[in-house]
Amino acid sequence: MYAQHFGLRREPFSIAPDPRYLFMSERHREAVAHLLYGLHGGGGFVLLTGEIGAGKTTVCRYFLERVPRRCNVAYIFNPMQSAQELLGSICDEFHIPRERRDGVAPSAKEHVDALNEFLLRTHAVGQNNVLVIDEAQMLSAGVLEQLRLLTNLETSERKLLQIILIGQPELREMLARPELEQLSQRVIARYHLERLSESETAQYIRHRLVVAGLTTTLPFDAAALARVHALTGGVPRRINLLCDRALLGAYAGGLARVNRAIVDRAGAETLLPERTPPQAARHWRRVAWLGGGTLLGAALVGSGWWAKEFWQTAGRK
Repeated sequence: MYAQHFGLRREPFSIAPDPRYLFMSERHREAVAHLLYGLHGGGGFVLLTGEIGAGKTTVCRYFLERVPRRCNVAYIFNPMQSAQELLGSICDEFHIPRERRDGVAPSAKEHVDALNEFLLRTHAVGQNNVLVIDEAQMLSAGVLEQLRLLTNLETSERKLLQIILIGQPELREMLARPELEQLSQRVIARYHLERLSESETAQYIRHRLVVAGLTTTLPFDAAALARVHALTGGVPRRINLLCDRALLGAYAGGLARVNRAIVDRAGAETLLPERTPPQAARHWRRVAWLGGGTLLGAALVGSGWWAKEFWQTAGRK
């Protein structure tokens, strides 16, 4: 809607995990390095964690685009399955045929046998095999134990399956439980993706705008960039939501740049106060008068007198 107004080819702040927009901060480079290490780690588990919206899935998609051709990847994005269902999904992802007898689905043992035969066959021709499970904090202890058993599939030289678990911080807590100690001991690399710093937040915003086609001045002033970080705490998905709505607001008001007041109004519309950083709590009391739906209303009637008056008022602040 606002892309042409700011000289962009496309809208820059979609929350879809598009690898083209991955901002390679030092933290993100380290996260990718840990995943790439897992390709040659000789089996076991690699663990990548981060809070909601930190960019884990985008990092994963970036990683998957760089997997060597001689590496087979099974990617599970829905881990809410029983152990047997998950084994079936893994076989499907690796394109392993599974025979049904008299309409009865294969047993867990039959799944594992088929998987083991596939791993041995591909290993013999120099191929590696990696299993990636996203949202892994949703796995039950029983399913995690089944995954641990899969790392027992091996030759005399090396293990045949590398497993990458990607999930929220509670995944680390799960693996710290006594009953999962054996699995935890098989984690060969682990990394926690932290939030962006204030300077990284500004770099992140610029990066996404440039990827979207920006060739002119950044449409956020310094105060607006600082406010974006204060309200989002440096969490990329929150930054995307806030910046998208702020650009929409500036467009609706016919403004060339986003200022702090516009970010305040956008924040009141898009971010839940109880989920924002503690330092922003007082800010929400100052903008509570906005109520719900104001920015959406501005966008819908952006050519009318009400939207112009609303955003011109923001532009004067």
